[in-house]
Amino acid sequence: MSKDNVSAEDVAAVRRFNRFHTKLVGALNDRLLSSDFSLPQMRVLYEIANAPAGGRVTAADLGRDLGLDAGYLSRLVTGLEKQELLSRVPSPDNAKRLDLELTEKGRTTFAKLNAASATEVADLLGKLIPAEQRQLVGAMRRIERLLGADGQERIFILRDPEPGDLGYVIHRQTLLYTTEYGWDWTFEALLGEIVSKFITKFDPAWDRCWIAEIEGEIVGSVFVTRDDDQTAKLRMLYVEKSARGMGLGRRLVDECIRFAKARGYSRMVLWTNDILLSARRIYEAAGFTLYEEEPHHSFGKDLVGQMWERDL
Repeated sequence: MSKDNVSAEDVAAVRRFNRFHTKLVGALNDRLLSSDFSLPQMRVLYEIANAPAGGRVTAADLGRDLGLDAGYLSRLVTGLEKQELLSRVPSPDNAKRLDLELTEKGRTTFAKLNAASATEVADLLGKLIPAEQRQLVGAMRRIERLLGADGQERIFILRDPEPGDLGYVIHRQTLLYTTEYGWDWTFEALLGEIVSKFITKFDPAWDRCWIAEIEGEIVGSVFVTRDDDQTAKLRMLYVEKSARGMGLGRRLVDECIRFAKARGYSRMVLWTNDILLSARRIYEAAGFTLYEEEPHHSFGKDLVGQMWERDL
């Protein structure tokens, strides 16, 4: 990649966000959280308090992790030493090397600052509904992953559906199958019918839906519905292209099987089509076997429908 591919508008957008964020967190103030400490001082206290090696860290490691000039860091450390908040102690690995650690006063001071910071963030998030909170935190994680140097792993969560989710699932799954397989909009009618019945006939003793989410965005879903007292039906499994290769499809199917077993079902069935190779591999790996198939013309295509089952 090259900076020649970056537009002036995108540069301006990033700079605008930076200005917004520095104002939001008060980074331009010489004191934070109504305290006597600046942002750099608080970061030094934070890093030492959260150091993995028994609450100790070297000045060199601290400078590297924070990206601070050695001279500036030295002045920060000296100032905190004068306030008796941190001290230099011999390293347990090398007596000639001095580590930094918080004093008792330093730990007490940091605990108060940390609690005040957590309260400030909680107040900020409290202005948002839960879905907006997840979107915000997800966007922050995405920024860290895209711009960070440590290659953060993307992690998915599974949750119950919220208002608006199931309509979005219909929308995304229709687009996915249209893009990847050329199916027409009659597929959307089938999905809408399935979801409508799921909502109007929903019984938590028999039915369940999982929404998969990464960084605040929906990336997949699956449903379990009651076919009869002994048979559960797995429906509408889908995973966004961006979330494939993470084991998400298998995890969704596994959750369906666990739920069905816990509810006393003795058998699980599902309907799919032979061209959906990735889904079929997931079903086979989960112990499903093909027991019936039949050609049909649906969604603008000639297809072969398949019924799969497994004992629970």
